[in-house]
Amino acid sequence: MELKHLQYFIEITRTENFTNAAENLFITQPALSRIIKSLENELGTQLFIRKRKKLILTEAGQILKKHALKIEQQLEHLDEEMNQAFMLKKRHVRIGLPTITNSIFFSQLLSSFHQEYPEVTFQLDEDGSKAIEEKIINGLLDFGVIVLRKTNSQFDYLLFVKEKLKLVVPSAHYLAKRQGVSLDELKEESFIMFNREFELRSLVVSACREAGFQPSIISETSQLDFIQEMVVSNLGITLLPESICEELTNELANDIQTVNITNPTIEWNLAMVWKRDEFLSQVTKEFIRFAKAKLTTVNPYDS
Repeated sequence: MELKHLQYFIEITRTENFTNAAENLFITQPALSRIIKSLENELGTQLFIRKRKKLILTEAGQILKKHALKIEQQLEHLDEEMNQAFMLKKRHVRIGLPTITNSIFFSQLLSSFHQEYPEVTFQLDEDGSKAIEEKIINGLLDFGVIVLRKTNSQFDYLLFVKEKLKLVVPSAHYLAKRQGVSLDELKEESFIMFNREFELRSLVVSACREAGFQPSIISETSQLDFIQEMVVSNLGITLLPESICEELTNELANDIQTVNITNPTIEWNLAMVWKRDEFLSQVTKEFIRFAKAKLTTVNPYDS
């Protein structure tokens, strides 16, 4: 007697209808009828009586149902215990973070999770969005925070930050006192950007092309500190998210200025992503639940 056939039998007893049960089980009604007939032949007795388009369990059917439900319950308990056992084995969560993410907020998020689950350890991997996506796909990371430009069928995601990019210039720059600037006004400027591993670079380059020009990139790096130092040194300009601009103006108020980009605005959306249709351990599921509660109720860049 196959367990799957018992599960099919239980579904029929719940729906009291072969057609509805077949739909719920994603098999055809004739196939389901053959399975039940095979089960009856194996047991040597009839399980159902069809009466006025309604299925009634025979005495043998009632006995089978009682024991089948117990087996189903035991299987659920087994699954729960196996998940718990796997959770105890896999207590290490690997997370990819972009360089420009607010590290203080994620430290607080991980600290809160660790307080509830002190046995769980974390590996933080700083990289660009593209590299983080590849590592998740290849099983090298469990989660990643990336710049979300469009949804990817390979990932499930939780969007938690929606911002716009702003222009960052030296305080002596001729645009420093402006309230807003159109993107096409920057076509003669020298740009300082993150390298090709960062989705922020792709956002800026694509927006510039749509505005009618190819940005002149004078320098590129993977480090935010280098970018701000080069802007302060009057080597060029850059575009950064609002939250990062706020931090920079607090630290370097006399050296740099930030200006709104008005035409067009460039959105910068952050999302936590994980591989879709992947087996998730209990600790991984719990981290997703925990992150959803925190990331959807807290602005990561509130001071």
